Amino acid sequence: MTGTDTFVTSFAPDSIVLNRKLPLWYQVSQSLRASILGRSPEDPLRLPTEEQLAGHYGVSVLTMRQALKELEDEGLITRHRRRGTFIEPSAQRGAPVRLLGSVDAIVAQQSGMTTELLDHATVPVSAELAEYFPELAEVAMYHRLRSDEKTGEPTNHARNYVRPELAERISLDDLARWPMTKVLRDVVGMRISRITDTVEARLADPETARLLEVPLLSPILRYTGVACGDSGQVLDVAVIHYRGDRFSFTVTLEA
Repeated sequence: MTGTDTFVTSFAPDSIVLNRKLPLWYQVSQSLRASILGRSPEDPLRLPTEEQLAGHYGVSVLTMRQALKELEDEGLITRHRRRGTFIEPSAQRGAPVRLLGSVDAIVAQQSGMTTELLDHATVPVSAELAEYFPELAEVAMYHRLRSDEKTGEPTNHARNYVRPELAERISLDDLARWPMTKVLRDVVGMRISRITDTVEARLADPETARLLEVPLLSPILRYTGVACGDSGQVLDVAVIHYRGDRFSFTVTLEA
């Protein structure tokens, strides 16, 4: 391994398989965003150079520059002439959810928050889940609460329903650091070919109101994400309730 390779991987940005049907800069920015928000406190704040990152992702320097500008505009990084590019440790999380057909976009959105595991258990497949797991009687359920790292304010709570054979390979320590999508893909080793997203406006039920510290019946956003493998088999169903005053959803359609 060369010295350049060592510098690039010292921060350990994720490697991704680029989809040529989507803008390359967008895919790279979302992958790097997920790495930034999912970093450990002891990880370095200085990013590799544009050239090193471009080589890591296999894109042009111009594409890399556009990806970094997206993160700079969001306030996640700052760029200093002659000094380099640095992660902004006090950057506000909870940016709008932007859906553009990229698995890395989902990973990025769910990263960067303090995560508390509230419960995990084997549960019966409910009527609501039966269409996703028709051949199963039970699935593994993980219930987590995410809070803003800076303020401690709860932002969303999520339940993931995962196939039992995959749950056997999931570490609770990994779930405390990373979103389920990343754990399934990068730790368990499952290739996620498709995620189907559904977003609905709801009113906060008693559980959601208590967990997110909002008034009962206040507006929330309910996101359902269904992750499928290569064969089309459902791997994971995520049901996430977001505070309506902290999140918006933006969908961009590419021709």
